[in-house]
Amino acid sequence: MFRLIATDLDGTLLNEQSTVSARTRAALDAARAAGIRTVPVTARQPIGLRMIASGAGFDDWALCGNGAYGVHLTTGEHLFAEEIPAPVQQQLAEALGAVIPDLVYASVRDAGEAFVAQHGYAELADLSDHKRDPATMGGVPLESVLGEPSLKLVIRHPSVPIPEIFAALQALGLTGFEATLSGAPFVEVMAEGVTKATGVAQLCTHLGIDRSEVIAFGDALNDLELLRWAGRGVAMANAEPAVRDAADEHAPSNVDDGVAVVIERMLAG
Repeated sequence: MFRLIATDLDGTLLNEQSTVSARTRAALDAARAAGIRTVPVTARQPIGLRMIASGAGFDDWALCGNGAYGVHLTTGEHLFAEEIPAPVQQQLAEALGAVIPDLVYASVRDAGEAFVAQHGYAELADLSDHKRDPATMGGVPLESVLGEPSLKLVIRHPSVPIPEIFAALQALGLTGFEATLSGAPFVEVMAEGVTKATGVAQLCTHLGIDRSEVIAFGDALNDLELLRWAGRGVAMANAEPAVRDAADEHAPSNVDDGVAVVIERMLAG
């Protein structure tokens, strides 16, 4: 029996309405009743996680920012936080801007509660992007976005496709950071070495849980390392091809309660 369920949210646990279905909530409750920790592992910040936490019954540890920091949803305790140094951000933006002009950036700071957006960023954003009203984002010069460390740095452009920005960033050959995609309309950058896998590993060390006792669920590129690391990695039917290839098991899609299907089977023995 696994001791910890590490699950992505968007495209994995949540349905098309970005909510937890009754069947999935029942499966999570049954897992918790059996003594299994249920941990959301998400690109979201706490503001976006709080929107669904009560519906999912999440009141334990959570990993936000693609594994950049761990927070307890009930006590507010912070387990760890990994930040991108300001000089790394500045070097990245200068080099990438030489290849793709007119990029805009935003920095997630202060345990995920602060969102510092460059002038022009809010005009490109929707509420669903960061679970924040773009009207509240304001705007500051790029120097202010890059001048302090970030838990996560996000990059987007008015017209250049996100995969193209991601490819250009990878082609720079720079070090000092990790970049990934979650399916959101921006590239996501974390501190060097930070992935969802490293975040769950730190939490498991804290809880005394071995990686072999972790079952993980995901669908996007930012879930890839976690599914490879966990004792059992489960990719949703709607997962990216690379994620499906890396998984130990495939589940029905998020709209078909795939996480619940696997948990129910697991608990049935």
